[in-house]
Amino acid sequence: MDNMAKRVLVTGGAGFIGSAVVRHLVATGATVLNFDKLTYAGNLASVGPVADHPNYQFVQADICDAEAVRGALEGFKPDTVMHLAAESHVDRSIDGPGAFITTNINGTYVMLQEALRYWRTLGSAAQEGFRFHHISTDEVFGSLGAEGLFREDTPYQPNSPYSASKAASDHLVRAWHHTYGLPTVMSNCSNNYGPYHFPEKLIPLTILNALDGLKLPVYGTGENIRDWLYVEDHAEALALIAATGTPGESYNVGGLNERRNIDVVRTICAILDEIRPDAKIGPRENLITFVTDRPGHDARYAIDATKLTTELGWKARETFETGLRKTVHWYLDNRAWWEPLRNRYAGQRLGLAS
Repeated sequence: MDNMAKRVLVTGGAGFIGSAVVRHLVATGATVLNFDKLTYAGNLASVGPVADHPNYQFVQADICDAEAVRGALEGFKPDTVMHLAAESHVDRSIDGPGAFITTNINGTYVMLQEALRYWRTLGSAAQEGFRFHHISTDEVFGSLGAEGLFREDTPYQPNSPYSASKAASDHLVRAWHHTYGLPTVMSNCSNNYGPYHFPEKLIPLTILNALDGLKLPVYGTGENIRDWLYVEDHAEALALIAATGTPGESYNVGGLNERRNIDVVRTICAILDEIRPDAKIGPRENLITFVTDRPGHDARYAIDATKLTTELGWKARETFETGLRKTVHWYLDNRAWWEPLRNRYAGQRLGLAS
């Protein structure tokens, strides 16, 4: 495992991005402790491919529980903490912001305090090698106009309860580095997609609804633009940042794949019409239904990942076309993973602020 971390505690490792990180780390030889509360979005089936691996352990616990975090750090003795546990769905944050404040802000504070306490017990060489990697989102930067990209020095301007809670957690991480010397690195990513993605999100929701001939809800007129990043490319970037990033620095991770939401949905329809045509359903583009826009819906996000590419040598392997086609095939081939989730969540929009 060239220069990659050997013992990694991953918070939120049963989530979408977290499980991709866990699968990647175990595959590249790391020993991993997955620390996850298993909320609605956490799913141990997502780490099924590594569940029986001797280098993988799981503990069900909450990042807000200082005692549980302390026990995990002292017992497992990681040289790296990758902190991904977070409430992450914007719609839910509009309806119930409290959980986002608790988990994303207070939980990150607990993680930092306990990591600092643990780090101070290490010998000088181990202290030098230790990293606390905080994984965040491009949504902290607010909304872009038609031009420009988010850079690491873009001012923060969060517009939803979700992005405000993530912005607060980013500031805490920076403060714990500058005030206490904790060796932190930070990353902010664009929209992820790919295998094991919870069915409430745009791409899996569209795939599964289109498969069943159900309506395909699109906010507003579908003009909102997102920069899409294949989750396995992201996992690779995160492992690289954790292992080789400079303490105190942050790195933007993006796929250079800007697409309007409406075009993403149309592309999925075209792929499914091609590989799984259904005469009863007909052209799936006809299923598109425009719904009332989300309050405070940011118009455009796009990431400049130059720093990550030039300083650490990362480059995405998938284009949006190859990644999206892989994703559609994955959902067709993995009904056993998504069907239980779909049975308790029928594809409706999960948050509607009145």
